[in-house]
Order: sequence, then C-alpha cells, then structure tokens
Amino acid sequence: MPRLVSHPDEVKIVSSRFGKGAAQIDRYLELGGYQAVRKCLAQTPEWIVDEMKASGLRGRGGAGFPTGLKWGTVAKSPGAKKYVICNADEGDPGAFMDRSVLESDPHSVLEGMAIAAYAVGADQGFIYVRAEYPLAISRLQTAIKQAKQLGVLGSGIFESPFAFNVDLRIGAGAFVCGEETALMMSVEGRRGTPRPRPPFPAESGLWDCPTLINNVETFANVAAIIRKGADWFAGIGTEKSKGTKVFALAGKISKTGLLEVPMGTPLRTIVEEMGGGAPDGGKIKAVQTGGPSGGCIPADSLDTPVDYESLAKLGSIMGSGGMIVMDDTNNMVEIARFFMEFCMDESCGKCIPCRAGTAQMYHLLTKITERKATARDLQKLEDLCDMVKNTSLCGLGQTAPNPVLSTLRFFRKEYENLLQPDPYGPRAKGEATQAAAAK
Repeated sequence: MPRLVSHPDEVKIVSSRFGKGAAQIDRYLELGGYQAVRKCLAQTPEWIVDEMKASGLRGRGGAGFPTGLKWGTVAKSPGAKKYVICNADEGDPGAFMDRSVLESDPHSVLEGMAIAAYAVGADQGFIYVRAEYPLAISRLQTAIKQAKQLGVLGSGIFESPFAFNVDLRIGAGAFVCGEETALMMSVEGRRGTPRPRPPFPAESGLWDCPTLINNVETFANVAAIIRKGADWFAGIGTEKSKGTKVFALAGKISKTGLLEVPMGTPLRTIVEEMGGGAPDGGKIKAVQTGGPSGGCIPADSLDTPVDYESLAKLGSIMGSGGMIVMDDTNNMVEIARFFMEFCMDESCGKCIPCRAGTAQMYHLLTKITERKATARDLQKLEDLCDMVKNTSLCGLGQTAPNPVLSTLRFFRKEYENLLQPDPYGPRAKGEATQAAAAK
C-alpha cells in the first residue's frame, strides 16, 4: 500500500527531524539539539512555566489538559523529591506516532523532559515504554547513554548545579497502564491498576511525591517552543487548540502513514487530500479518532476541523492521534463490537462498572450482529453505555462506550436493521389482544 508523502498543508515540528539521523546525538546537536536546555538554565523555572502557559500547548496524550498549568501545579507542590514521567505506553490499535518519535528523534523527548524537570524541581525521570517497541527501547537506551556522556543528562548539566537522570521502565502491554495512575503503580513495581483521584499526580504521584506526567509528543514539542518562543507556537492552530498534531492514518485509506498538521485542519483534508481517500474507488463512510475510546465520525461531517472542542461535539476525542478510516463495506455495528471487545479484554477489572459493563455491552453487540436482539436489547445497550461512562473509575471505562454511542448517534439504522421483532413488546401485545377480541 502506498505511504504518505510530504504535503503542502503539513507543518512539521515534532516530525521535523524524521529521516535526518537525529537518533544520534552528534546529528541532533547539528540540528540545534539541547540548545533549549542551555537557554532554560539561564532563566528561572517560573519563566519556563510562563512560556509553556503562553504557548497554549495542551497534552497530546488525549485529554488535552493545558501543559503549562500542569507544570505550574507540580512546581508549586511542596516536596523535597519530585519526578517527571514520559508516558510512551502507546496502546491504541492503529497508532504509531510515539513509536516513530522514539525511534527517529529520542533526544527531543529527553530534552523536553530535562526542561520540564528544571521547571518543576525534579531530578529523576522515567520513560514508561511498551515492550512491543524493541527498536524504540534500544534507541532510547543509546540516547540516554550518549546524553550522559556529553553532560546534557546526569549531574552538572552544562556545568550547572542542575542534575537530572532518566531511566526506562518497560511495560508488559497492558492497555490500562496508559492511564497515569495505573502507569505509576507499574513503575513502582506493583500491579498496574488505576486509583481514585484526587489526589492527583501533581500533588501525590510516584511514591507519594509530586509527579509530572506527559506523553511523548508533548515533550517533543517543548524544546521547539523554548527555542522559537511561545508566540510562534501559539500562532499555529486554533484559538483553543494551539500548535500541530501528529496523526497515524490507517484503515481503508489509499495512503497510510504519519502526518503532522496544524490543529484545526479539516478532517476531509487529512483523509481525502493527504490520505488519498478510500482505495479501489470506494467511498469513505466514517473516520474513527482517539483509539478504542474514540468515536466514529460520519462522512457528512468530514469538514469538521480537527481540534479538541470540535471532536468532542461529535462524541469523539483527539486521543493520542490514531485515525482509522472506514469505507462503505464496513458495518458500523461490527466496528463498535470490535472496539468493545478490545476494551473488555483490556479492562483491569478493579471496578465493577467497567469489568462487568464492557462485557455485557460486548455480548449485546454480539447478539445484535447475530440478528438475535430486539429493541429491548438496544435500549439495554444504551442504558449500559450511560452507566459505564458515568460510574467507571478511570478513563478506560469512562470512554469505552464512545464507539457505541457515536455509531448509535450517526448510524442507528444499521443497528435497527439487525433487530428482531420483540415478542413481548407493545405491538405484539396489541396484536394478541385484537386476536382474542376477534374470537
């Protein structure tokens, strides 16, 4: 299948060094690497936090929380020991953005983490990366070693009092460990299950210390913002969604691969112009954004700008950047069932709404696809969606119903076409009464 090529609508920040050998520190330095850290060490931590706030950068892991606000909270939290964590547990089906950054430009992540550590007062960092990314792990190990040898990690960075070390933690492939509290449990060597919040990690995180957690793409943006200024970054994107976003385009699309576009780029531009539309003359039916917890956006909404607020209005999320395209051969009930099976299997089982609710929703979706369900089952499915969404402990359960809710919203007819008449429904009872009266 053809791969994506450079497109005039792309604006490359995170992916600007892809294919340029930046995994090696000498080349990274030639391209301006680690100069942002040097610049920050001549400033106060407060200046860095203010720059991040002014840039408008929001967390690229999915929630879109303002990065500067999070950094400021950790910086103000009392504690002699603080941590910085990079969440590289990229588990969404069809997503490979973070993997590409770690393999092609690992030093950008290390530099972003070092800047964050100086800003919040941390001296220890962890990168939590999934074991299924062996090349990314290898390149991170090499990058950390090179950075220590050069003196841009470790003690006395750039001959200053600032010290910051980074270690790797390898995840075993549990999707729920992408949730920040479960991730911290795993880093501590315990079973990766979420915990209630508050307290939030910014106040009490890793080993009960203030902890800053951002994902790979968020950290990869930091050095560029420091070098070029907050105003430069804030000038890209929309009023509330600044900068660019890296997307992984997959599914029923002519050209697959990574692309980086300004926030607010229409979905149609991404899937039809950049991705080449559906293959073999097919017609795009829907685009699912945000991974298994995202929603399916119908083709008649392809002119929607891709930003946090616009996607939320359609019942979807930005997520980490996975974008799966469906064509007119896809059945949307089957799509919802596929993602529900994933969420059911990946549920940690700690809370009953997610553990039992996702299983019940999966069985109802199976019953519908097998043409054994009635309108009552469909109503039960909708009720379960509401219950799981509003009572689950963590983001996995809270967003698991999204594929079902969005397909019900935009493709309800496909569900109804698979239903059987309800023998105990109002219509059946009425017909029975009429038959008895006729006798």
